[in-house]
Amino acid sequence: MTTIAEDSPHARLIRKLETITVLNRDDRDAIAALPLRAKSFEENQDLVRQGDRPSECCLLVEGFVCRYKVLGEGQRQIMSFHLPGDIPDLQSLHLKVMDHGLGALTPVTVAFIPHEAMEEITRSRPTIAAAFWRDTLIDAAVFREWLAGVGRRSAHQRIAHLICELCTRLKALGLIDNPSFQLMVTQAEVADALGLSSVHVNRVLQDLRRDGLIAIQGRVLKILDWEGLKEAGDFDSEYLHLRHDPS
Repeated sequence: MTTIAEDSPHARLIRKLETITVLNRDDRDAIAALPLRAKSFEENQDLVRQGDRPSECCLLVEGFVCRYKVLGEGQRQIMSFHLPGDIPDLQSLHLKVMDHGLGALTPVTVAFIPHEAMEEITRSRPTIAAAFWRDTLIDAAVFREWLAGVGRRSAHQRIAHLICELCTRLKALGLIDNPSFQLMVTQAEVADALGLSSVHVNRVLQDLRRDGLIAIQGRVLKILDWEGLKEAGDFDSEYLHLRHDPS
């Protein structure tokens, strides 16, 4: 059995996959043998740009990343937030041209995995192939939930829902163990994700504070009333398809 450091890139990937599926010892050893090329990026740098033809997949090790598109008039639409353990460009294995970009929201560390190594591990380890397929399907489920939110939920519901989602995902990964966490996205980035203005985001956060649902001190957000916040956001974690719901 391969020994894996708890904070290593391989451990991050194993931990993420084990939130959504079961891996045996051989699967974990195969992941631990993947070749990686580590690289750091500054805040607001692109990891992958729209139009790129990547030959590697990008495993997020530390920090926050967003998937985004820039529209014709320069407006940015953020389509998802990604946490350590995610491979947000996994689809580049089969879709050779990137139709969106991946941007660093904080200073980040990533580990690039050659496509050849990813193709080999999915051929030789069907359980890992199924795990990556399941992860891709869950990405699509998150897209559907966000689309429903932007289309039909109020601004208050959208923001409360996003806070619940981030907290649930962070807790599932073992990155937080209490209802307080560092909000790694700015109000402008929340606005770009939810189709709102920064002023509107600020107003809603103040309302959630006034209602006793959250507290904010600097970049640290604390959930004071989880059930109340879930109700305010119309949040049900089923779409995340976690093996164990940490909420």
